[in-house]
Amino acid sequence: MQTDLIHDALRRGFTEPVRDALWGHIYLTAELEALCRSAPFARLSRIAQLGPALFCYPGATHTRAAHSIGVYHLARRLLIHLCERGAASWVSPAGIRSMLCAALLHDIGHFPYAHSLKELPLREHESLGAELIVSPLLRDLIGKTGADPQMCAAIVDGKQTAAGGGSAGADGALRELGFYRKLLSGSLDPDKLDYLNRDARYCGVPYGAQDVDYVISILHPHPQRGIEIDSRGITGVESVLFSKYLMYRSVYWHRSVRAATSMVKKALFAGLRDGVIRAEDLYGLDDEGLFSLLASRSHPLFELASSVRQGKFYTLAWEAPFDAERYGHIERLEERLACEKEYAALLADACGEKITAAEVIIDVPEATTFETELFVRDEGCVFGESSSFFKAGAVASFVKTLRVVRVFIPRALKTKLTALQRYPPLPSRKAPSSTDTNLCR
Repeated sequence: MQTDLIHDALRRGFTEPVRDALWGHIYLTAELEALCRSAPFARLSRIAQLGPALFCYPGATHTRAAHSIGVYHLARRLLIHLCERGAASWVSPAGIRSMLCAALLHDIGHFPYAHSLKELPLREHESLGAELIVSPLLRDLIGKTGADPQMCAAIVDGKQTAAGGGSAGADGALRELGFYRKLLSGSLDPDKLDYLNRDARYCGVPYGAQDVDYVISILHPHPQRGIEIDSRGITGVESVLFSKYLMYRSVYWHRSVRAATSMVKKALFAGLRDGVIRAEDLYGLDDEGLFSLLASRSHPLFELASSVRQGKFYTLAWEAPFDAERYGHIERLEERLACEKEYAALLADACGEKITAAEVIIDVPEATTFETELFVRDEGCVFGESSSFFKAGAVASFVKTLRVVRVFIPRALKTKLTALQRYPPLPSRKAPSSTDTNLCR
């Protein structure tokens, strides 16, 4: 009887097709389709998945809405596979529908313009998303899908402790909630499998392409760990992790993307610091709404955002590999802004004219992660300790290669400094070495 109910939750009523450029036909229930027509979900269709990357890769016009539907599709495929392999014994029909809604709505609280709002003093988008899920805007629509809105919110926001529905204290409900959280965010989650493939497709690069059929086929369910693999699946996981590295290096952290992102971030931080905008003003915006908000307010640094909107980015003047001993003091945004004033003074001395801190942007990428906690059943250890290449040393090397400290300045200023052949190195905690003066001419 329970197996029949699980089968119905995953297969019955999925009659509404959506044609996706990446996965082909994706089938929704009528209730899930209505959820996609809601105002909060429609906002995602006005947020470009990769923000300023479209200026480097003109095909990257795909949206967070398309990505969200793709994540839902892969989550449903993953659940069907895992339930056939034993997960049906600890999941419930309401839990399955809650997981499907969580996959569809995992980005519902996301900020506009990709990750330009990271590091700013704002609420996390998962928290905003969970709040939307239980709001009158979405709660009833989610309930009509057969899902529990409270459980859906708790899957999206891992900091929530309750699954809702009055059964959050039961061991089975908590175990089921934990199972879904690990499926939605982990080494081989549907979010990562969709964005790697989708971003690669629309950017026209091969690096993110994955054999999703094979990846799903190698997974085994586990009530506490979410999913496991055996050693035959190690190459599939390695492919995903290496693709993530290549996509960060070539697309996500492309120097022009970092320049544009840093310009918008600097403008927004200044507006928040000076009280020209409030954090609440930024919640619920789409890409156009963000730039319209800044255009409607007065602040000298908002010109940076206006330039980005027109595709006019600062250019690279200096870069060096991130070294915590040298540059750890500027990992935080506030500290970088103070250092920009110091570096502007050095540039002014170099070229003999006044240069303001607004003309200098220092960018330090956050420390990204490569999830290697997936358990390898027949080797009895986590992936990072298995026979895979991706051991701690290799992962640390990948992260080190990706993290590059950069200084961006206006193009006209770079032209003058290049002619003078005078670029001071970025101030660091240690005396600069030859590797600290990697000048980009």
